[in-house]
Amino acid sequence: MGIFDKAKDVLSQHPDKVDQGLDRAGDLADERTGGKHADKIDKGVGVAKEKLGEFLRKDGTPPPA
Repeated sequence: MGIFDKAKDVLSQHPDKVDQGLDRAGDLADERTGGKHADKIDKGVGVAKEKLGEFLRKDGTPPPA
């Protein structure tokens, strides 16, 4: 099993944890930049969540909440 197979397994088994991780990463980036780029960071997190949802729907599992 390759690294991408492992990543797919984690994504499909724990989408809520991945979603929380994206939120935490966005919050950390926002904190580190002093809020100067909050709109861009939020947009990036939103795109990442959207792509995650698309991936999970292709895999047959429900998108994250």
